[in-house]
Amino acid sequence: MVSIGFIGVGNMGGPKARNLLKAGHDVRAFDLSAQALKAAVESGAKAASSAADAAAGTDCVITMLPASQHVRGVYLDQGGILSVAKKGALLIYSSTIDIDSTRTVAAAAEKAGFAFLDAPVSGGVGGAEAGTLTFMCGGSEDGFARAKPILETMGKKIVLAGAAGAGQAAKVCNNMLLAISMIGTCEAFALGEKLGLEAQKLFDIMSTSSGQCWSLTTYCPVPGPVPTSPANRGYTGGFATALMLKDLKLAQAAAQSAGATTPLGAEAQQLYSLFAAKGHAGLDFSGIVKMLRGEL
Repeated sequence: MVSIGFIGVGNMGGPKARNLLKAGHDVRAFDLSAQALKAAVESGAKAASSAADAAAGTDCVITMLPASQHVRGVYLDQGGILSVAKKGALLIYSSTIDIDSTRTVAAAAEKAGFAFLDAPVSGGVGGAEAGTLTFMCGGSEDGFARAKPILETMGKKIVLAGAAGAGQAAKVCNNMLLAISMIGTCEAFALGEKLGLEAQKLFDIMSTSSGQCWSLTTYCPVPGPVPTSPANRGYTGGFATALMLKDLKLAQAAAQSAGATTPLGAEAQQLYSLFAAKGHAGLDFSGIVKMLRGEL
């Protein structure tokens, strides 16, 4: 078992930290949210007074932070992880950020003598709770080999996609597809309702037909058919629209940089931008069904 500094123990980081604790790892946690940190401590983690305190002296440091500026800051700023982590520590971050920032931090970590892995995830809060996440990793073979046993306590599928930044590239492709499929699923339910179909009946048909997808069968955007989906909690406690919009913007920036054509990805970004602008950035991204129904 290894000692782990875990920075960012909110909706996604909290369940991941709990699964590390269940596996017997020693976890020192930090979060700017006192409530999130309290929950981690109640699960068995030790409270750190700062990100630097969480990172100092541990065998592995895992960060789960919202955006590029947070990742750059916690690793690169004076007194950041690269300046306080012990020699030879393994550094893993699971945020979804831009590929250039990822490669900048990875290069700085490598120069400082650390093994560094970008490891964004898919599977949502439910997957984090169940320990069934998919980790999309970028980094060296050696770093991946060291990280894999740790990641396997939090996820079911662990894939090395390539060198530094490859995990982020895979994640933005995945989330662009997720956003597109969710919009399509929402439109299908909205149309079915207008045509007089009951949501459960339509779900029963589509979930075993050619329209079947994760957005339908695992994360159904209407209440009822999938009791664990955020639709049954007023579209709270899942993957916030603001975060999906961030990922869509990252995907479009990557597409522009690579010269790729992604018209549906661009349209998905516009629709989620409109949904967020209506004041719903904090709702789960499946809540866009309400806008497509004309309820908002």
